[in-house]
Amino acid sequence: MMNRRIFGRLMQAGALVLAGGLGLAGAAAADTVKVGIIGPFSGPFALQGKNFQAGVEAWLAQNGKSVAGHDVEIVYRDLPAANPQQARALAQELIVRDKVQYLGGVYFTPDAMAITPLLKQGNVPLVIFNAATSAIMTSSPLVVRTSFTTAQTTTPLGKAVVDRGVRKFVTAVTDYGPGVDAEIAFKKAVEAAGGQVVETIRMPLNTTEFSPIMQRIRDAGAQGVFAFLPSGPPTLGFVKSFNDTGLKQGGVKLFATGDLTQESDLPALGEAASGMITGFHYAVSHDSDANRRFVAAAEKAIGGPGQLSFPAVGAYDGMYVIAKMIAATGGKQDAEKAVEAVKGLAWESPRGPVRIDPETRHITQTIYLREVAKDDKGHWINKEIQSFPEQADPGLAK
Repeated sequence: MMNRRIFGRLMQAGALVLAGGLGLAGAAAADTVKVGIIGPFSGPFALQGKNFQAGVEAWLAQNGKSVAGHDVEIVYRDLPAANPQQARALAQELIVRDKVQYLGGVYFTPDAMAITPLLKQGNVPLVIFNAATSAIMTSSPLVVRTSFTTAQTTTPLGKAVVDRGVRKFVTAVTDYGPGVDAEIAFKKAVEAAGGQVVETIRMPLNTTEFSPIMQRIRDAGAQGVFAFLPSGPPTLGFVKSFNDTGLKQGGVKLFATGDLTQESDLPALGEAASGMITGFHYAVSHDSDANRRFVAAAEKAIGGPGQLSFPAVGAYDGMYVIAKMIAATGGKQDAEKAVEAVKGLAWESPRGPVRIDPETRHITQTIYLREVAKDDKGHWINKEIQSFPEQADPGLAK
């Protein structure tokens, strides 16, 4: 990372460089097209960054390291935890110093929102591999998403669990963009299906002690709990606390987005998560030839089985989209043309059929209802039990 003195000089010159220099510098076709990937490659969320890299490397292994006659160079930048100021600094460094033509990655929503103001002046598109708040797409016309949103994965889940006979819920979500989106979407879907949310709980992003939350859930007398936390150490702690405080044994059902049961955590969760129902866009166990090929390549890139999870497929499909952008622009730096070229783009992803909505630039995809169970080899998996095809993002509905 650049030091403060260098960054200070870049910031002073940034307006001039971004407004005039970058677009002209990229006007001629480049022999090498640089793609900057920002993600958590160290710290508590390092496994998610490792999955970004595994998805990128899997795509390159299967498709080669050149597109339309141009070599593709990946430049990684580490953002260990949510830090909008640092995210903006890293993005500006990539644009100004490294002269990337594309940005990708970004795990947390606040970081994505800090980056988007740079895109127009920098003449650079941003392809979101994970950050899951709907509003990111409205912050710049140069953003494309290949991941999901919490509203998208949560809305089908809300109806499905009411259909299964659970009527009275508490929601417990991390208090930031995706968590609030998830809470609102779940409550709306549950109430439309005839259920009721009797209490909403919002937890600070740094929460690690969940016993008081579990007591509030118990006191509410709910039949079910819907939870959203960003995948990583907090999700493991929440599920274990739910089990250890006796709520599961008392018959309370735990429902969540797939962040809480990512495959890398399932061996540690074990019986604590058995039978848990989630709604999500991807499971490593998804039954398709495209997914089996992806899993083989991504596990090789990540260093073996047991670490692969959903951020990898967002990165893999993100590289597919970036490659289409490079081909459409002939290697030239033209962010608007690049984004325009992928509006309406459809392909067979490892997760199933997907499409970039031409109006929202968000990914339309199948959302799956999954149950934590053992496969025929005794491994814990997210077993897909129901599918909801062609789901857009309800959070972007006008």
